[in-house]
Amino acid sequence: MCGIVGIVGTTPVNQALYDALTVLQHRGQDAAGIVTIDSGNFRQRKANGLVKDVFEVRHMQRLKGHIGIGHVRYPTAGSSSAAEAQPFYVNSPYGMVLAHNGNLTNAKELKEQQFKVARRHINTTSDSEVLLNVLAHELDLCDKMALRPEDIFSAVRKVHQQIRGAYAVVSLVIGHGLIGFRDPNGIRPLILGRRVDEQGQVEYMLASESVALDAIGFETVRDVAPGEAIYITEQGQLFSEQCAENPQMSSCIFEYVYFARPDSCIDKVSVYAARLNMGRKLGQKIAREWEDLDVDVVIPIPETSCDVALEIAHTLDLPYRQGFVKNRYIGRTFIMPGQTQRKKSVRRKLNAISSEFKGKKVLLVDDSIVRGTTSEQIIQMAREAGAAKVYFASAAPEIRFPNVYGIDMPTANELIAHGREVEEVCKLIGADGLIFQDLEDLEAAVREINPELRHFETSVFNGHYVTSDVDQSYLDHLNAMRSDDNKAVREWQEGTSNLEIFNEGS
Repeated sequence: MCGIVGIVGTTPVNQALYDALTVLQHRGQDAAGIVTIDSGNFRQRKANGLVKDVFEVRHMQRLKGHIGIGHVRYPTAGSSSAAEAQPFYVNSPYGMVLAHNGNLTNAKELKEQQFKVARRHINTTSDSEVLLNVLAHELDLCDKMALRPEDIFSAVRKVHQQIRGAYAVVSLVIGHGLIGFRDPNGIRPLILGRRVDEQGQVEYMLASESVALDAIGFETVRDVAPGEAIYITEQGQLFSEQCAENPQMSSCIFEYVYFARPDSCIDKVSVYAARLNMGRKLGQKIAREWEDLDVDVVIPIPETSCDVALEIAHTLDLPYRQGFVKNRYIGRTFIMPGQTQRKKSVRRKLNAISSEFKGKKVLLVDDSIVRGTTSEQIIQMAREAGAAKVYFASAAPEIRFPNVYGIDMPTANELIAHGREVEEVCKLIGADGLIFQDLEDLEAAVREINPELRHFETSVFNGHYVTSDVDQSYLDHLNAMRSDDNKAVREWQEGTSNLEIFNEGS
């Protein structure tokens, strides 16, 4: 999962891009990058690390220009190598850069095709570099010095026809402008915003979440539709066109469960309101199925589950308490590369308030259970703090299947609920009772806010992949690519063999 942003402004955009990436930091903590256009040249800075660490004053001063894109990354199919930090660059045609959120399911075939047919070399394991070259090749076939909007949309249309998977994209083309588009299923989010400067001129922005628009004073215009392309010229003219043959909205429901910030709106759905609905529905299920449950207090595992837990407590008429204090200087353990690092970080990340646990029967609430490592350790922490009983509720259903659309939980063997019943999972994490949200209730929690959302991408729960191109051979390939051991090997190989990336001011 990554965060992307693109701005066409009337004044320098470096600070606006930086601020937008800062509020999208939750979507990726592995690397960050910004590219701007100044006097017909790209200005670039990208590296591993958080936004605040990657961009120093000297870098910001060199990122001149009124148009630019940015990216925050966490690795999925690729590695954590700095060589895979985005945006990616290609010199032909015109000069292009691209940033991508998602994952392509046919990247291997596309990479081979680009070399054999287009004579384009892909220098990393990143599917985003593949996507850039596919788009660049289609624009190159236009064979024009000055691209018209219809040329841009024709190229994006051909990109949709070739690539499969999940993708939200922002791209800059020297001498032309900003291109943004979303996959035909709308799996990954992309939002269009605008603002008017002091001289009455309109500026435009594309971002992964509405909170990025809010942070720098842009108003939300609308969500980019599945399959739609947006083209904004360097002079600020906006064009849009549907470029997919049969688009169908199937947005990733995990955005609402975990990834997105609660103050964001995605596809006309308030993430905060959706989480309240999740809590209400889960509370009602607890009341139905655990009629004799004797619980003293409801305690969330901060921070994503706080809104869910508060609504559960309200529904069950139970006290709500903050029983854990979070160290805000530790990253999200879910997106930390490496199981060993995830295990070590849990106790550094959370500390129990003993007075809220001692002698009490507690209901812990989390947004989901993925590997089970964090849940097990937190339950143990609650018992060590003196809890008499520890029950556990998950705002999401059982995660039983690999994800192929940009979430780093692909290996079935790493998923604690894969091939196991609830009772067995309960025993493994050490809870006195465990309850999961029903998938129907989870979908309804989001759909109640926007009834137009009829379909969701829910493959991690039910194994149904909306792109209909995922088979066991692909899952086996992805498992090999994404295992912790193989990532470490690839990073060592890339560190010794890859061409170094030039970063101005690095």
